[in-house]
Amino acid sequence: MLRHIEHIGIAVKDLHKANALYQVLLGCEPYKEELVETEQVVTSFFSTGEGKVELLMATSPESPIARFIEKRGEGLHHIAFDVANIHLEMERLRAAGFQLLQSEPKRGADNKLVCFIHPRSANGVLVELCQELPEDDRL
Repeated sequence: MLRHIEHIGIAVKDLHKANALYQVLLGCEPYKEELVETEQVVTSFFSTGEGKVELLMATSPESPIARFIEKRGEGLHHIAFDVANIHLEMERLRAAGFQLLQSEPKRGADNKLVCFIHPRSANGVLVELCQELPEDDRL
């Protein structure tokens, strides 16, 4: 079961400029910046109470974020939901006909296991499932 919105991901061209903009908008500084080499992206996280805002900037022209910005421009990239057991949720959603972009969850930013659902399975929205990594597996 999807428990709550974990974060909203926003694709940006310039993380420094976007951080400055969102600091003013949200009234707080980002609590974390992180390089996710496997996705060729640098992320920045802002806490917004229960949920978060994640800014994503490509580190390579071949990254999914660079391709997204090239096609659609900067803006809303995905919505992420917190789950208690990502393996069970992946199984449940696959059985319900959703197209998952990974067969197994992978390590994502901010100490999470993640899996994405293809936008064509969710009315044009890229959906991310997030499960908190156990303390022993964190970086």
